[in-house]
Amino acid sequence: MTELVTLEVETRSETGKGAARRIRAAGKIPGNVYGHGAESTAVQADELQFKALISKISTENTLIDLKIGDDQPKAVLIREIQRHPYRSAILHVDFFEITAGEKIKVAVPVRLEGTPIGVRNGGTLQVIRYELEVECLPREIPTGFEVDISEMEIGDSLHISEIDTGDVFLLEDESLTVCTVVAPRVVEEVEEEGEEISELEGEVEPEVITARGDDEEPEDE
Repeated sequence: MTELVTLEVETRSETGKGAARRIRAAGKIPGNVYGHGAESTAVQADELQFKALISKISTENTLIDLKIGDDQPKAVLIREIQRHPYRSAILHVDFFEITAGEKIKVAVPVRLEGTPIGVRNGGTLQVIRYELEVECLPREIPTGFEVDISEMEIGDSLHISEIDTGDVFLLEDESLTVCTVVAPRVVEEVEEEGEEISELEGEVEPEVITARGDDEEPEDE
């Protein structure tokens, strides 16, 4: 079942773009905690602590005991992490509060273990689905679905129905493919075609490119 980690955050009173910039400049990440129709709570997390946390967990399906100041910890999931487009900075994070005893929908990663026989023989592994959506109680969220694919030959496919998902309710079409091992592409050189082209080269007149007329638009530079 899912692991449980702890993160401490602080409430924040300032909101807006200017406040968010000041918070990030101070080494914090602005965020919000919401869920079940309750009013959203504006929080801020230490950037280094948050980055260290998410480097060790699956952010899509790991329960977090979120401690907000002196309040009792809230069980939350990370719903969204907004990142800077080209820097390593995290701009914002949303936490979704969950209720014990209430089923939720989460994405659980599929972990493919082993190197397929087909790959060792020159084939290529194509992964189509990296995670499966399930519905279950918060404390029953799987950390991942492990599948041994070492016996897959060229041409073999792994379907969702072949994965042991335990007692959780699967929200996927079980006939869909998770991964497949495909044959290597063979590039064939056709000598006859090359010879034919060579023979025609002396007979083909060069194309004459005329000057552009005044009414034609120039190409972009």
